[in-house]
Amino acid sequence: MRTLKYAILGLLNRGPLTGYDITKEFASALGNFWSAKHSQIYPELKKLADEGLVVFHTVTQGEKLEKKLYTITPDGRKDFLQWLNQDEPLEPTPKDIFKLKTYFSDALPLGKRIEQFQSQLIKRREKLYILKNHKEKLYGSINPASLTDRQRSDYLVLQGAILREEAYVTWLRESIALLGS
Repeated sequence: MRTLKYAILGLLNRGPLTGYDITKEFASALGNFWSAKHSQIYPELKKLADEGLVVFHTVTQGEKLEKKLYTITPDGRKDFLQWLNQDEPLEPTPKDIFKLKTYFSDALPLGKRIEQFQSQLIKRREKLYILKNHKEKLYGSINPASLTDRQRSDYLVLQGAILREEAYVTWLRESIALLGS
């Protein structure tokens, strides 16, 4: 399954975007749970256009800069909604390089193992701080029940990312305590 196809169709279902705008969405909002690079997005947009799921028209910005503005077609919306309505099986556990290294970390001296856990803890705390600040900036003290459907969808994913990072930070703290005992 081309999941990137549906991520792009989902973004275009919310409104017309350029390839650059789509790339920015992957770097910000979608980046909390899904990633795609510029080099993946543009070939996928071409495939979607070839399949008749999106169309584009060229817009001029400034005097010379031309950009393609992509819009989802009725067939694209139908395909997207069909995918969205499917009940997906649970995916395999996502790859986590640090946990893979942890599994084999008994080959390292204890001090180096603790050092690696502390380094990860710093990085995860920073990520958690960024996510919480992003949530505060977007939603502040707004009651989530008062959000629009689109805002609520975004809020749910952001809250999930925060809880994921909080759990990771807790695991790292407990691991450091266990290694230090």
